Formats: sequence, C-alpha cells, structure tokens
Amino acid sequence: MDPNFLPCFLLLLCIVAFADAGSVGVNYGRIANNLPSAVKVVNLVKSQGLERVKVYDTDPAVLKALSGSGIKVTVDLPNQLLYSAAKYPNFARSWVQKNIVAYHPSTQIEAIAVGNEVFVDPHNTTKFLISAMKNIHQALVKFNLHSSIKVSSPIALSALQNSYPSSAGSFRPELIEPVFRPMLDFLRQTGSYLMVNAYPFFAYESNSDVISLDYALFRENPGVVDSGNGLKYFNLFDAQIDAVFAALSALKYDDVKMVVTETGWPSKGDENEVGASVENAAAYNGNLVRRILTGGGTPLKPQADLTVYLFALFNENEKDGPTSERNYGLFYPSQQKVYDIPFTVEGLKNYKAPSRSPVSGGQQVSAPVRGGVSKSTTGNTWCVANPDAGKEKLQAALDFACGEGGADCRPIQPEATCYNPNTLVAHSSFAFNSYYQKKGRGMGDCYFGGAAFVVTQEPSAYF
Repeated sequence: MDPNFLPCFLLLLCIVAFADAGSVGVNYGRIANNLPSAVKVVNLVKSQGLERVKVYDTDPAVLKALSGSGIKVTVDLPNQLLYSAAKYPNFARSWVQKNIVAYHPSTQIEAIAVGNEVFVDPHNTTKFLISAMKNIHQALVKFNLHSSIKVSSPIALSALQNSYPSSAGSFRPELIEPVFRPMLDFLRQTGSYLMVNAYPFFAYESNSDVISLDYALFRENPGVVDSGNGLKYFNLFDAQIDAVFAALSALKYDDVKMVVTETGWPSKGDENEVGASVENAAAYNGNLVRRILTGGGTPLKPQADLTVYLFALFNENEKDGPTSERNYGLFYPSQQKVYDIPFTVEGLKNYKAPSRSPVSGGQQVSAPVRGGVSKSTTGNTWCVANPDAGKEKLQAALDFACGEGGADCRPIQPEATCYNPNTLVAHSSFAFNSYYQKKGRGMGDCYFGGAAFVVTQEPSAYF
C-alpha cells in the first residue's frame, strides 16, 4: 500500500522508519538562454535539501560552483565523445584528468554517465559504448579514483523487448550479447549500477484510453496484478522499474543494482499531449518523492532502496520538440517553483498531494485493464502503426497494447508465427490490430496517442 493512503499518524511513523529508504536528486540541464548563474543554482539546490545533482557535461563553471557544497554529483561524457573515448585510451585519461581529477574531491563527483540513451542515438554510437566505459574506468584506476567514482550509462526503457507484465521484462535480443552482457559484467566487476531513464508520462500520454491516470500518478487505484508472479502494482513507475529488474534477472544479473537517472512529468504540453499539466506534474513528482523517501523498494525488489533523479531542475526554453520538452522543470529560470512539492523527509510531514483534476481535454480514463489475452477477429477495417510516430511512442504503445490493453501478442514473440518481419512497426501493427478487433473496432480504439490509424486493406500491406 502506498504510504499516501495510510492514516496521518501511520504516515509519520513511516517517515521516521524509512528516513534512509531512498534518495532523491535532480537533473540540472542547461539547454536554455535565461538560467541563473551556476553559483545561484547551487544555492537553490542546497536550499531545497537536495543532496544529489546530475549534469549532462563537465562545464567548469558548474563543477567549480559545486565545490565544497557537499552535493554529490554525477557528470556525463557526451555521446559525441564516445568514439574518441573508445578508440583512444589516452583521450579517456586526458578527459578524466581534465574533468574529474581537476575538481574531485572538493566537488564530490560520485559517478560518470558514459553517454546517455546511447541505444537510441541516431549517430549509431552503441558499438563504442563498452570500450568507452572500460577506458574511462581504467583512467580512474590510474588516478586511484575507481573506488569512489562509479562508471555506468543511462538506458531508455526502449531497450526492453518486453515490459508487461513486469515479470516478463526482457532486453531487446539484438542488444544482449554485444552490449548488455559485457555492460552488466563490467557493472558487476566494478561495483557499479545500471542507470535507467523511466518516464511513465510517455506510456500514459500514448495510451490514456487504457492506463488509469491515478495509476500513473501514484494515487489510489484498484491496482494491477502481474499475471506472471501474482504481485500487485499500484503505480506505473514500480511496474516499469520491476520490468528492468526482471530483465536483469533473466540474464542472471540479480545482484546488479539500479539508479533511476531520469524521471519526471511535464507541467505543460501541446493539445495532443494528454496529461501534461501543472496539477499532474505536481502529483507525479510529489507522490514519487514520498514513494522513494518512505516506501522502500518495489514489489519485486522490496529491499532495493532506489536513488531517483527528477527531470529536471528548470524549464529549458531552447530544447527542441513538443511543448512538453520545455516544461519538465521544477523551477522557472527566475528560481520560482512551478509547483510546490517537498524534496526531503522533513518536508513530507506537512505535505498534501494535489487532489484529482480532470485529464487534459476532459477525457475520461478507465482503470488499468487487468490483463488476459484475446484472439483478434477478422473485420473489414484494421488498425496499423503510424511509422512517423517515433520509436519511443510506438514502443510505449506496443508495451501497453500487449499489456493492460489485453492484445494477444504471443504470435509476435521470438520464433512464433508472426515474429517476422522483426520490426517495431510490424509488431506494433499486429498488437494494435489485436487490441482494435478485441474492442469491437469502435471509434477511438485505434489511436494510441497518434501512434496508429485505421486502414481498409490487410495490415500486411503496411509493414
């Protein structure tokens, strides 16, 4: 049971009992032209009681401002440097000397993220990742910093082949041998952890017709039972994280720990970005903070206290993409809060999460479907994937068509009859059509947040 639903006096007991249960940090992105100075930012972070910050580079002004602050820092080696770090050990040593040794330990750098979501990088940098990680680690060894500074690389949930039910979580087959096994071996050997970026918002926004908003925002709901192991989930975040834990377990890496390096909810979005609002962002992030600081682990890993980095510290006005991309911030550049949530155990004592408000656009949202599969029936219209929707949106829609949506996705599993063509568009088309036929081909049953559309020709013509 989420602590949000306990009586107040029990909640206070939980806060005391789980004071060290988890840790909350924040991502400090700077794709903007109106942000305060790094010195002011560090003062802001300290004033909120946040003890961890993740940055996306090694900007000298930022690292100097963090010096002596007591804030633990995760820095990033950008994707565009992966090739050099992988091919030239001397480059890796020089980078570590210039960007780590020059500041640590006065600036308490605790981890290096080598790249970010490399598997979806359009510049095809995946093949350089493992060598780059190893060379950066060897450079830390040279400077005797390998015990205090961990090396990892954040992955997106699109690295999963399956994520529903959580117990069936698995990594994409084409990434297992060339990337995941050597990466997980490296993390195990060096005592590091897997970095994961998880956004329930993407899944909800693409599938708001089948995912309960309460389930996405950690609010009271009937819950979803995992058909594979019987565990019950009361929020989408836990379900996503346990899918990654299950994927690790499937490869026999149960001992590798996890840190959630990004998660968040936008306070504003375009008209078609369902759920993006100040109220929902406050509910998600506020309830997440309470969940992490008072709630222990996940249903699958109850002892796995998580460190979670909220995305992001500021609204960043120069980011590309839809309106939501510029509105994930907890603060405006003026340092005023976008909405008021606590970041500490002490702050939780007097915190009350925002009450329910209608979904953007007044859309009614059903409770999560409990699972179960149903064979699709033939009709004279079909639902197919929109190849222009983008990988993230298609993958999220596919996961939930095969999950809460109840589509029969067994035929598109490896070695099954409809596995080939093995493409995201083909698999999504099969799953979307199964869901569409199951629902009776009703209006709105083939939308998935713009990831699908209705056709009058057999779906195979669109693969």
